Amino acid sequence: MFTHLGLFIVRRTRLVLLLSAVIAVAAMALAGTAFGKLENGGFTPDNAESTRAQQLIDQHLDGNPNLLLLIDTRSGNVDDPAVVAAADRLTTALGQRPEIRNIQSYWTTGAATLKSQDARYGLISAFVSGDETASAKTVAAVVKDDLGKAGTAVTVRAAGALAVNNDIDTAVMEGLVLAESIALPLTLILLLAIFGSVMSAVLPLVIALLAIAGTFAELSLLAEVTPVSIFATNLITALALGLAIDYALLTVSRFREELARGISTEDAVSNTIRTAGRTIVFSATTVAAALSAVLVFQSTFLRSLALAGIGVTVIAAAAATILLPALLAVLGPRIDAGRIPFVHSTRSQRSRTWGRLAAAVMRRPVVTAIPVLAILLLAAAPIAHIEYATVDDRSLPTTTDSRIALDVLRTEFGGDSTATMDIVTTAPVSTASIGHYAKQLSMLPGVSRVDSPAGVFAAGKVTGLSQRRLTASGAQEIVLTLNADIHPESATAQDLVRAVRATPTPDAMRFLVGGTTATLVDTKHAIATRLPWALLLLTVTTFIVLFLFTGSVVQPLRALLLNLIGLSATFGVMILIFQQGHGSGLLDITPRPLDLSMPVLLLCIAFGLSMDYEVFLISRIKELHDAGADTREAVIEGLGRTGRIISAAAILIAISFFAFAVSPVSFAKFFGLAAGVAVLLDATVMRGILVPVSFRLLGERAWYAPQFLKRLHRRVGVYETDPGVRRTAKIEAS
Repeated sequence: MFTHLGLFIVRRTRLVLLLSAVIAVAAMALAGTAFGKLENGGFTPDNAESTRAQQLIDQHLDGNPNLLLLIDTRSGNVDDPAVVAAADRLTTALGQRPEIRNIQSYWTTGAATLKSQDARYGLISAFVSGDETASAKTVAAVVKDDLGKAGTAVTVRAAGALAVNNDIDTAVMEGLVLAESIALPLTLILLLAIFGSVMSAVLPLVIALLAIAGTFAELSLLAEVTPVSIFATNLITALALGLAIDYALLTVSRFREELARGISTEDAVSNTIRTAGRTIVFSATTVAAALSAVLVFQSTFLRSLALAGIGVTVIAAAAATILLPALLAVLGPRIDAGRIPFVHSTRSQRSRTWGRLAAAVMRRPVVTAIPVLAILLLAAAPIAHIEYATVDDRSLPTTTDSRIALDVLRTEFGGDSTATMDIVTTAPVSTASIGHYAKQLSMLPGVSRVDSPAGVFAAGKVTGLSQRRLTASGAQEIVLTLNADIHPESATAQDLVRAVRATPTPDAMRFLVGGTTATLVDTKHAIATRLPWALLLLTVTTFIVLFLFTGSVVQPLRALLLNLIGLSATFGVMILIFQQGHGSGLLDITPRPLDLSMPVLLLCIAFGLSMDYEVFLISRIKELHDAGADTREAVIEGLGRTGRIISAAAILIAISFFAFAVSPVSFAKFFGLAAGVAVLLDATVMRGILVPVSFRLLGERAWYAPQFLKRLHRRVGVYETDPGVRRTAKIEAS
């Protein structure tokens, strides 16, 4: 297939370039429409019990306040006339928006809970109706147009879930622009250093930019039929820069090496597609398959990132195997145009350094492996203490308005010490039954009070009447509010959610439990139940791809084990930084439990990229072994021939990930740093040390497969025939 593709591109170069140009222009035009279609939020599974509970409350009751306005008197008192006038103007402005209802403030209710202990701060709470995208637009309008109406006597900051989401969206886009402005120039500089010429360096960037445009166009089309999260934009730029340059680097390097053999441009293009093109397609298939494992999860956030990742992988591979060879056919030897003075470049892919490293490792495999594995396992140790949370304001810098406001609420209003749950049903229930149920709930360990239509209960006794409307018009929806003096993300709070759900309900009616802690419990459960399927898909993909390349059943097991070790070490280091806080000051982050979606996303992306490099290396080792080299020679020569490409590609893709360390949002920092560390660790320690060690210890057993699978591999296996490869009888080891 690849031979025929190469011949077609060589013979129909102009047609390929013309069609590529048309597709590129259309993609760029469509890409510009993507941002207006992308949606906010999407972290919580759509069918979770907590999500359905919140929907019922929002639709049929007053709705839980999702917008808070913190009024800071700066040096005065909330009862000062100027402050009262400012609060009245702001309340009036909110009331004029039809999307906003259930407006409550200290100045209209006199409620002590809406005033800080020192009377410096006062609160206005409101419920903004509409889906996540519509409500986000309303909040953005309030922040832009309404807050200034309070006047200069006070400072007003928006808080609450919607304000936090608005600030996160803004910060994500700012971080994206900043990351690109850092990654692109650094990438170009490194490409110039790697290739030594302007033309060779620019081509991979062209492929990357086309991959970005194509993927945004894909998201624009997908958004017409399914919700797509705006956070997918981060993954697009990082993966597009990384993978497109990865594949283009391999293609251009192989083309230059073919030209160095003295053959014609047409033959060089054909050989490049037949060899590098084959590797790119199967590597991209591996990455896309790994990302497809994310599709098993239920959240819009994860599904969107998976679709974006799959799209960018496929588009980058297509551009590198179709458009790029056509450009190379036109350029020919001019691929080296624009030589950079004082930059030494070689057309050969072989690296004596990587070959010598492999030889040294294989001479003393056990002595080399023990300290490396000890360090990796020590780095992985913090995984035993991993904790999870949902995204909140602590993902933002401490200088962000919503973060400042919520920090004030936590310190001056005591808002961070109480786990609140809403318990709602749609069926009519008698007041007596509701009272009995509320009494039972109030006696659960840790519960401080339960508000119900039958009264407020504490420790099994009625203490008063609730001030909140708990019964919908028509008496169908009934809600109870449970408060517990425990941290909402603690294990105790999560156990309380489970205890509430296990408490017998009146008349065997179904009550739905919602709230922050319930959302965390539901999200963890949704991920935990789908994670085995994702891991199974990753495992099956590994076996299929590596079997196609090697014909061995041992190689997939080796790759899985090394990936497990490398990813565990990466997760451990990230837990030390982002959860336990070591070095958090340098990154300007607040240590907290990990956002639930990030470890899942990192697992699949890092695994896919690891398999990308695995295919690069193992295909060459297998080819040399099939040519007659023993396992030791094949590994040394294979690493010598691919080490330069793998390390260069890893550095370039790591830069695109590390650039997200400048993002204001902590989960973007986590993803960027973790993915970058995982890539570099895999391309250096895993490929350079542990792969040779494993081959040395396994010997010829590394190629074992039952006879029936060997026969199958002879029929369907993947072989990279490279006329330039010659068996090396003896590899210099020192």
